[in-house]
Parts: sequence; C-alpha cells; structure tokens
Amino acid sequence: MQFERKGLSDINLVDLYKSLLVPRLIEEKMLILLRQGKISKWFSGIGQEAISVGVTSALDEDEFILPMHRNLGVFTTKNIEFRRLFSQFQGKANGFTKGRDRSFHFGSKKNHIIGMISHLGPQLGVADGIALGNLLKKNNKVTAVFTGDGATSEGDFHEALNVAAVWDLPVIFIIENNGYGLSTPSSEQFRCKNFADKGVGYGIEAHTIDGNNIIDVYNTVKKIKNKISKKSRPVIIECMTFRMRGHEEASGTKYVPDKLMKKWQKLDPINNFESFLIDESIINLDDVRSYKEKIKNEINLSWEQADKEPSILPNINEELRDIFCSYTSLSIPPSNEKSEKRLVDAISDGLKQSMFKHDNLVLLGQDIAEYGGVFKITDGFVKLFGKERVRNTPICESAIVSASLGLSINNFKAVMEMQFADFVTSGFNPVVNNLAKTHYRWGENVDVVLRMPTGAGVGAGPFHSQSNEAWFTHTPGLKVVYPAFPEDAKGLLISSINDPNPVMFFEHKALYRSISGLVSDDYFTIELGKAKLIKSGCDVSIISYGMGVHWALDVLDRNNDISADLIDLRTLIPLDKDKIIESVKKTGKAIVLHEDCMLGGFGADIASLISDKCFKFLDAPVKRSSSLDTPVPFSINLEDQFLPKSRFEKQLKDLLNY
Repeated sequence: MQFERKGLSDINLVDLYKSLLVPRLIEEKMLILLRQGKISKWFSGIGQEAISVGVTSALDEDEFILPMHRNLGVFTTKNIEFRRLFSQFQGKANGFTKGRDRSFHFGSKKNHIIGMISHLGPQLGVADGIALGNLLKKNNKVTAVFTGDGATSEGDFHEALNVAAVWDLPVIFIIENNGYGLSTPSSEQFRCKNFADKGVGYGIEAHTIDGNNIIDVYNTVKKIKNKISKKSRPVIIECMTFRMRGHEEASGTKYVPDKLMKKWQKLDPINNFESFLIDESIINLDDVRSYKEKIKNEINLSWEQADKEPSILPNINEELRDIFCSYTSLSIPPSNEKSEKRLVDAISDGLKQSMFKHDNLVLLGQDIAEYGGVFKITDGFVKLFGKERVRNTPICESAIVSASLGLSINNFKAVMEMQFADFVTSGFNPVVNNLAKTHYRWGENVDVVLRMPTGAGVGAGPFHSQSNEAWFTHTPGLKVVYPAFPEDAKGLLISSINDPNPVMFFEHKALYRSISGLVSDDYFTIELGKAKLIKSGCDVSIISYGMGVHWALDVLDRNNDISADLIDLRTLIPLDKDKIIESVKKTGKAIVLHEDCMLGGFGADIASLISDKCFKFLDAPVKRSSSLDTPVPFSINLEDQFLPKSRFEKQLKDLLNY
C-alpha cells in the first residue's frame, strides 16, 4: 500500500492516525463485551475504518453525514461522547434513542449525523433532501451518505441517484464495496466491474479508490467537496475495502475463502498507515503505545460510567408522549370574509397562503410545477413562488418521500403531493419506517405533509381509487387527516403544515369539484383531532369521514323522520374519542360509515372503541357500513355495487328497528 502525503502536515497525519485508532479500539472492547453478554449485537467495521474516518475528517463540522451500521468512525470522528455512545449500545436512557433502538440506528443533529434504518436504501434519499436544503440556502455545504455494495441493489439507490443527478444536488455518495452483501458475494449482486461505471448512466462523476488508504480517502473527498461546493452536483466515490468480520458477529465468516481473508489482512488500514508513519519518522513505537493507552483509558472509564447507569424504567406516558413532537398549535379562527369555494379551490388556497406564511415551505410532486398537478391544485404557483420551491419530481416516490424528510432535517417544511394515494405503495417504506419512527427514535424533525388524492366514484379502477387510510392509522407516528368539506379542508391543511409532525392528508378526488361551500378568505386554522357534529339527534349516532359524510347527509335529507347525530371525524389520528363516546351514550345506537373495505378498515377501531367505552349504554350492536372486500372495480355499475352508499340507508334503518 502506497501513501502519498500530498501536502498533509505531520500534525494532519497524526490526527488521522489517532482518529483511526479510536473506532478500532472501541470495537475490540465491544467484541469482548459482546461475548460477556454486556451488549446484544454488533456490526463490525474492522478493516473499513479508513473510509469512515477519511470522509468525516474531510468535511466541515456542520456538514451532514448519513452513516450505516459499519461506520463507527463517523461517530467517533464527529466527537460523539463515548459514555453516551456506550449507553446507546446498552439500551440505557442516556443513549441517543432512550433504549428504543439499538447500535447505530440513531443520529445526532448537534453533530450533524443522521441515523439509518435497517431498510438501507432510504438513507440515500434523505441525503438528497438535506442537500436540496443546502442548495436552497446557498450555503455551499455538501452532504455525504454511505451505502454498501449490497444495498446498491435496492431500488432506492437508483431513485436517489437519479433525483440527485436531475437536481444537481451537492451529495457525495460513498459506496463501501467490501465484496459481500451479508454473505452473498459481489458476483451474485451485480454485473458491473465497478460501481463507478454506473455513474455514466446517471450523468454523475464517479471515482473508484482504495478504501483502506486513509490519505487517498481523505484527499479524494476533500478535493470533491471543494469542487461541488463551488459548482453543485452529485459525485459517486466507490471505496474498495473488505469486511474482516461477519455481517454481524453471530454470522461468522465461514463463507469467506481463506485466501481472500489473508490477502485483506495484509491490507489492514491501520497497521499499514502506522508502519508508514513510523517509516517516515512522524511517530515512533512509544507514541503508538501512548496514543493507544490514552484512548483505551478513556474507553474503559466511559464504559464503567455507562455500565453503572440504571436500566430503563418503562414509563407508558413518556413512550406515548414521544411518538410525536410536542408543540403549541396556532389557533387562528376563520374570518367572516368568506367566498364560495370548491374543495379543490379551498385546498389550493390553504396551500398558497401557507407558502406565503412559511418561506421555508417546499412543495414536491410529479407535474406540480407549470402543469399545476393532475388536479390543478398548484396551478399558477410557479409564477408566485418559483421552481425552487414548487418542484417537479421524477417518478421516484420513495426517494421523494425520503427527500421530504431530509428537507425537514435541514429546517425546511415539506409538502409532497402523492399524485394518487394508490401510488404511496412505491414509497411505503420511508413513510412507515422513517417518517413515522424518526422522532420517536431520536427526536429528529419530521415536518412533512403527504397530500393523498384518494377515493372511488370516478370510474378510475383498482389503481387510482383505493381508500388506504387504514394503512397509516395502524402506524404509530403518523397523523391522518381526512376532510369532507371545503372550509375544513383549508383549515386542516394549514394546521397540518404548521404541525411539525408527519401528516397524511387525504383529499377525496370525487369531492374536488362536486361540492362547494363558504370558506374564509383569510389564513385560518382548524385544530387536528377535533371532530365536528354536523347534525344533532337522539336516535342514532352516525360516525363517518370524507365521502361517507355526504352519503349520510343524503340519506338523512331523504328521511326527515330519522333523528341522528352525524359526526364528521375530520381527523382519524388523533381521534376525537370523547365526541364519539358522548354521542353514543346519548343515542344508544351507532353505525360507522366509511368508503374503505370492511375487513381491516378504520371503522373496526371505532366500533371497538364504542363497544369498550359505551357497552352498557347500547341498545343494539354497533354496525359498520363499508365497501366490499374486493379491489375497486372500473365499471360504474360494479363500482356502485362496491361502494356502501347503496346499502347504507337499509343498514341504518335496520339498526333503528333493532
């Protein structure tokens, strides 16, 4: 292994050496503790330290890095406190995740480190979003994100690189090519010789370097950082290295040929760099012993301190409280200056006024710029706010959801239009595993709204008509909003954007232009989690949301003799349980109406709540009215049969006659 100083001073070289020692010595300690049962799992980066240390050392302190599970050197080079690090490994309260996640599944905004999830690919899209934030701030900062050769097989890799290339984002994609994805060798993962070859296809500059040579890593990253700070664009750096231990310690290395293991042992990044420094008379063996002793003493002391910390005492209230970021909602009542607006206009109005209100709000979505989106919600927005804040996206749902999170981390607000709610499946992982869990895990910003055009009744078939809100009510960490009327839609959207938590905002397509109402012209809010009593009666409680509210109104208008409470939930998460319980206790009968299928629909949770809290007040079983348990058909006749609107009136009357 050849080391070329390339202008680095003795002090620079010694600092790099010390930085290399830290993760290696911590790992050696952790492997002992793992065998002693003091920690539960370990993903070793032994043999790959030069990449983590070199990349981190080359960046500014305030530049974000998104590491993976073998990048201990990122954390230590960023000067993460050893004691907190060891508390994290033990699942102690002093750790970064308060015992809610393990090993390296955490971040620290103070240190500009963003934690990974086990689904490796979304990390790349998050980096895109952070880099976009830097681009919008014009701060000349870059973002570095790590991935492995195995993870490059994921679709998120393609999406993130494509988005970064199209938008010329200042991202350095670090690919640690260690020859294996868990136990699967590179020959069974991909056909290209080097990942640098893939750069051509994306129009991205790419380099392949010796990942075990700390000087090469440092200088390459430093040079590229300086270049893309001046002229923004993404760059791929493939770092050739080797994983000297198993995927994790339990897996072992039996699948690795002995010859290959011996080859890479000779290329150990620390031993070789140490020999170089000694040969160049920059350090001597006494220095080596002194450096190691000092680091080991600090490690041992910090471990003892962390080990003495008590185990976590579970607190239900704290766990529930930390699912969402707490904040004081802004209460602005609607003014008396009102105009007749369709639902589509009210949503557009709320979005537009929010863009004026928050100059850090960025809109993302397919065709939302000049075209105005497929439903024309953002028509004319480009002229008002520019293409930097109203951004057309490639068809990369997963990467754009992740990028929305990245924007939030970089102190922006993000509203993404999912062109159709059905298409969220292509971005499902980052929604349910990143947006939903990031604040709970380590307190990071997740200031993201996903607008979800939803629902049937327009003859659009099984891929453009689903009511999929229950997927997200089942996922702790997401708020779910579903308005039925124009004024509610505007006020709730504004509140959703003000809310620093992830919100799934459902908009029924068939209501966009079919209903209208008086809507305040001014900026106003409606509190999330507050249902609305549309009609008051004494015989039965009808609980619904979205299109179901209008079906219920139609039935009640045709049957003036039915005295019913009609509750429009408006927000599914948080759910206004008190209003439901109060109504059912009064009427003694309840029916839940929604467009979603029966099995697994959100109505089941409402029915369960009523049975649990109102059982002794009930005069009849709780009923549910829903769509059929089939995909949404295309034919109008079949669709009408599928939807509950043709059955609801009879079901309601049967309940009243029970």
